[in-house]
Amino acid sequence: MGRASGNIINYRVNVARPDDPVMAGIEDFDYQSEQYYMHVDPSNEVLATTTFSGEHAYWIKGVVMPVVWKRRHGEGRVFYSSLGHVAAEFEIPQMRTILRRGMNWAAR
Repeated sequence: MGRASGNIINYRVNVARPDDPVMAGIEDFDYQSEQYYMHVDPSNEVLATTTFSGEHAYWIKGVVMPVVWKRRHGEGRVFYSSLGHVAAEFEIPQMRTILRRGMNWAAR
């Protein structure tokens, strides 16, 4: 599934779909957590990404990885965010907003 690179590190979250209601009003922001490298379905609707610096794993330098995405699965809705590994991350307003909006979207 996913693998963290470098444990808890500082990285940037880049908003890929500022026009999506989940991401409305949120700009790119700095984040401190695990930066996940994972296999993803190319048909996911990517809402935010991060780019690997290569500092912790040189072979993935420059890789752009989704961190927030959503998709429909038949009549169902799936929302995913790799943000939020420790409770302190809920103090970051962008993360809280994305998570709340994403869960609301999926629950509709």
